[in-house]
Amino acid sequence: MHWSRATKVIIFTLSVQALVMVNSAICQQQTLPGARPAIDASNFPTIQAALDAVPETGGVVRLPAGNFEISAPLMLRHGDTRLEGVGGATNIINTNQEGQPALIVAHADGDKVKREDRLWRVNLADFRITGNEKSGHGIVATMIEEIFVQGVSVSYHGGDGIRLQSCYEDPRVSDCLITYNKQVGLNILGGHDIVVSANQFEENKDALHCIDSFNLCMTGNNLDDHLNRGVLIENTYGSVLSGNMIEECAGTAVTLDRDCYGTTISANVIAHNGAGIDLKDAHGCAVSANTFTIMKKDALRIGPHSGRITVTGNNFSNSYLGDGKVKRREEDRDAGGLVLEGTKHVTVVGNLFSGLRPKAIELRGAKSEGIVFDNNVVVDAKSDLKNE
Repeated sequence: MHWSRATKVIIFTLSVQALVMVNSAICQQQTLPGARPAIDASNFPTIQAALDAVPETGGVVRLPAGNFEISAPLMLRHGDTRLEGVGGATNIINTNQEGQPALIVAHADGDKVKREDRLWRVNLADFRITGNEKSGHGIVATMIEEIFVQGVSVSYHGGDGIRLQSCYEDPRVSDCLITYNKQVGLNILGGHDIVVSANQFEENKDALHCIDSFNLCMTGNNLDDHLNRGVLIENTYGSVLSGNMIEECAGTAVTLDRDCYGTTISANVIAHNGAGIDLKDAHGCAVSANTFTIMKKDALRIGPHSGRITVTGNNFSNSYLGDGKVKRREEDRDAGGLVLEGTKHVTVVGNLFSGLRPKAIELRGAKSEGIVFDNNVVVDAKSDLKNE
């Protein structure tokens, strides 16, 4: 049969329309029931407008690459929400100079929220937040349960980098870069079952505070060049600090104070800090298998308000390289040792103390009682204790 050109065009057009209708029907059938569309912030006039578009049931907000200046805090008000960027190329820049934070994650009722109304499962991922010396904190999360901060860079804020206030249930911070903040890099106030893992902290005032909390698991982090302290833990029990590198803090690398108990500090490298570990008010704790090298003073101090401490398998050293050689120059050879200051019930077993000045083990202040010092090796150093 011979078809005219016009007839062929009509048949072709109808065929295409039919195919489109079939494909549309198939796509509609394949749509996942209950799925909520992602919110692309590039389709909104501001990032805040994109955050405001999140329904109460939660969702995902995707930030594009770019530098985005803000002068007032961004507000994230709903749980089950993920705010994600594309890595360092997504940079939120806080230009505020009146002490305001960059991002606030909280219920609309703030710290007045009822316990049953607290927000759950907020995830912040893969973007930068940059402040200035007159801005406030970088990220402030208040009463968020199971908050998860991952792959976020938080730098140059006038306050803390990340501040978690009463984020009680399972807060997690991992794979973040927390640098050059004027106060605390990561400040945890009132948390429980906390994971802080594989982060880098550089040149904040203090690296990390964990206060009035429970069960901190701090593993595999790198802390360097802090202007004051490394890790401060207060009124917190049942915690572990393991596999961290803590170097070049002007103050003390690790401090346990104000009724800490049941904490293990193990397998860390604690190098060239103003001081090493200071147990100011700690009981029932273990300090094991750490390497303390070239502490400017007191590699490990156990104070008069601490006791029932186990110290075992640690290496306290200077920069000795073998063959009578020392790496550091004469003016940089300080190497503190163990100080027992009016403490009670301490076991010091199986440690090595070498090349320390002024002493490997120093008894300071009031008399310490119930001390077991046995099977330790003391080389090229003086000691106030001898093996039993």
